[in-house]
Amino acid sequence: MQHNAPWQLSSEPAQPFALEERYARLLKELSSSDVLRSAIPTDLYLRELHRLQAQLVKLQEWVSHKRLKLLIVFEGRDTAGKGGMIKRITQRLNPRICRVVALPAPNETERTQWYFQRYVAHLPSAGEIVLFDRSWYNRAGIERVMGFCTEDEYDEFLRSVPEFERMLVRSGIVLVKYWLSITYEVQHYRLLQRVQDPLKRWKLSAVDLEARRRWDQYTEAKRIMMERTHIPEAPWWIVDAVDKRRARLNCIRHLLRQIPHEEVPREPVLLPDVPDTFRHPRDVLPHDMEVPRFY
Repeated sequence: MQHNAPWQLSSEPAQPFALEERYARLLKELSSSDVLRSAIPTDLYLRELHRLQAQLVKLQEWVSHKRLKLLIVFEGRDTAGKGGMIKRITQRLNPRICRVVALPAPNETERTQWYFQRYVAHLPSAGEIVLFDRSWYNRAGIERVMGFCTEDEYDEFLRSVPEFERMLVRSGIVLVKYWLSITYEVQHYRLLQRVQDPLKRWKLSAVDLEARRRWDQYTEAKRIMMERTHIPEAPWWIVDAVDKRRARLNCIRHLLRQIPHEEVPREPVLLPDVPDTFRHPRDVLPHDMEVPRFY
């Protein structure tokens, strides 16, 4: 009997518990091997993350104060950690200034539009920070490898995207592009985590599994994309994302250095005194309206 590779789902019927036990064993073996680098200590990670997030708040205030338009693009293979990276960047920021764009697959109408049209609608206005969780580079990656676009559409994209990005930069947008890089073994481990963990299983799709099988095709697509779209006006920056914690710290630190900024002067804040006439006792909560105090 021929056995599947550990990352492939068996085509034979299997009991759910047996399947999960199998993946649990694989996860345990991988986590204790040299596949994963040792993680940065939790106390150091949290301390540095808090410090860098405080600097991100200052950057946000500078962007708002100077009416800058900051656009940050995150790309990478499935499980590279784009969502977690974006979450740590935006965690302490004002959602009215900083927003995340993660577009679904195009609908029938969008497929007939100019390819960049649906992305243009989400570009930053003055005083905004926008982070793209995947972007127009879908065409150079997943669409190319999975056959979701034609050869002509792919070739036209590679011709157009450098000019499109130069146009964005000329218009005053600060464009920063990151590629989160992981190894074959790390993707294997993280996909197994998604299979095993009910809280992560929603992240796993049929496309993810097929993309896993086409690792080499994605590698070649990435190579061509980098060669054709790494331009002086909008260069690619590659983040080693094998260790998620180190990747987050390194990327945030690098991002802060891409936009020269200063601390925006603030007026001192003085809380007003409340007159005694305003100090009413707290109303008794109606029992039929109160949320049960379970905790």
